[in-house]
Amino acid sequence: MRRIESETLMLTLYPEIEPFHSEHLLMEKLPDGRHHEIYIEQCGNPNGIPVLFLHGGPGSGCRPMHRCFFDPQRYHIVLFDQRGCGRSLPEGELEHNNADYLVADIEAIRQHLNIKQWLLFGGSWGSTLALLYARQYPESVSAMILRGIFLGRQQDIDWVYAQGGASRIFPEAWQSLVERLPVAEQAQPLKAYQQMLQQDDVALTEQAASNLQHWEATIVMMRAHEYQADPEATVSPLAHSLIQLHFALNECFISDRPILSNLDAVQQIPTRLIHGRYDMVCPVEQALLLKQQLPGAELEIVPLAGHAAGEPALIDALIRATNDMADRLS
Repeated sequence: MRRIESETLMLTLYPEIEPFHSEHLLMEKLPDGRHHEIYIEQCGNPNGIPVLFLHGGPGSGCRPMHRCFFDPQRYHIVLFDQRGCGRSLPEGELEHNNADYLVADIEAIRQHLNIKQWLLFGGSWGSTLALLYARQYPESVSAMILRGIFLGRQQDIDWVYAQGGASRIFPEAWQSLVERLPVAEQAQPLKAYQQMLQQDDVALTEQAASNLQHWEATIVMMRAHEYQADPEATVSPLAHSLIQLHFALNECFISDRPILSNLDAVQQIPTRLIHGRYDMVCPVEQALLLKQQLPGAELEIVPLAGHAAGEPALIDALIRATNDMADRLS
């Protein structure tokens, strides 16, 4: 384990690691005759503690740094790109792509890899997905480490994508996002952006996707100067934005079963919640509300941290959590 010196010792990511196996898992056929093909990779110790990394978004994908939150000697690390994301095929596919399908994919991967139980490690939308899966398959979950809790309610979506939430903290960036839209659409711009993303005009769709990604990049880091375009991104901006808006405009497909309801089955699962105090994507209130429903969960609010898992203080907290959980599960 490498460490960096600051006022206190902070843990950093484990060294880069390559998968020992990768594959595509063939799922159901689409109306056009193609299939959803889910990209899966395995890293670390195949005899170690199984852990599933659940990426955020919806619409992003896994990156090499995501393998590095876990001790590769102690963990059997499983990562997958959600439907339409990253290296999963078809890229940007919206058909048969909702929360139910994603939960079913997770269970299909578990059975395919012959894993009895696994630790769920998810951030942002990944935390939402972890909770949905744990609620449905609690016997398959050994523990959870959840970062940047996102409850998927309409108000949580509106905080990011409607006037009156993060737009009040970053008004100049919000103005750049909406200024070319008709005035009537500026307070709720997602439907207008979805229409632009679905046009045949390549320049228009690329510009719309770029605008959305710039807005998201502005609010994701606590310190704007730390943000850099991700050179390891495995999903195109257009595919990312298409899936992101597909879920956002449909209340993440979970409005009929809110995350904070029916958590009885999750109560006995050891759970660690980690949230940046200055998270501008998912305000910390969401973590507190979840903690109230899961009183046995441990909640760590990280001072001087925002939303992105790549911030040094969050890396430190997450590495400590995976090390502690390895001790607990061994």
